Amino acid sequence: MDNKKVGLSDTTKAKTEPKTFRRNPIIGTKFTIAISSAKGGVGKSTFATNLALALKKVGCKVGLLDADIYGPSIPKMFDINEKPKSDGQKLDPITKYDIQCMSIGFLTDQQTPMIWRGPMVTSAIKTFTQKVNWKDLDFIIVDMPPGTGDTQLTFSQEIKMDGAIIVSTPQEVALLDVKRGIKMFDKLGVKILGLVDNMSFFTGDDGKKYKIFGEGGVKRTAEEFGKKFLGEIPINPEVGKTSDDGKPLVEANPEHEISKIYLDFASKIKSTYF
Repeated sequence: MDNKKVGLSDTTKAKTEPKTFRRNPIIGTKFTIAISSAKGGVGKSTFATNLALALKKVGCKVGLLDADIYGPSIPKMFDINEKPKSDGQKLDPITKYDIQCMSIGFLTDQQTPMIWRGPMVTSAIKTFTQKVNWKDLDFIIVDMPPGTGDTQLTFSQEIKMDGAIIVSTPQEVALLDVKRGIKMFDKLGVKILGLVDNMSFFTGDDGKKYKIFGEGGVKRTAEEFGKKFLGEIPINPEVGKTSDDGKPLVEANPEHEISKIYLDFASKIKSTYF
């Protein structure tokens, strides 16, 4: 009998060995792009919703998959209070602002906690990627949960991912998790399209820029790992207000300076794939 002990590194290697992967595309979509943060509270869902709307405005057909099972945000940000229709086999996405949407939040009460173990989360993700009638999408934007857990592994190992964008604020405590996220995607063979510095500064009434979360950390991290730095998005009260009102900024005010940043991101992404 072999008494060799299995260490943590061996377990990790076994779970993330790229040679065993068989990735399938999400039926009804051309390209799948994950929006990841590794760290919670950095504006990832806000970024995902506004990017989806920006891609729509530059002429793409877009879906938005809320993969944050424990903390779904899309129902609130898109003001969706209905349940998806089903034929008993598949779910129909709910369309809002011409975006096809799916979230666990459509299937549960908004204040019901998801007290699920990992296999249940994995099962939900497989339902949303295999049993939803996504229709003729150019892009599906996946709002990932924070961290590097079951959801990230399921997507990276079993689903054809065409790219990931990592969103972070510039403070070091967030960037520690970002570095873990970069290494995870690299190990799993998922292309990182670039890093975004969100909430990078606040412009006061005096016209000065206040770097309240630090400065330059996301760009330095991108350079350290040889990834693209996609740019900065400043703090602006309108971003939070419009999301809370259920109509994200790009849809509510496409001429806003921050909406134009998202539209620029969207144009670059579109040109990358088409």
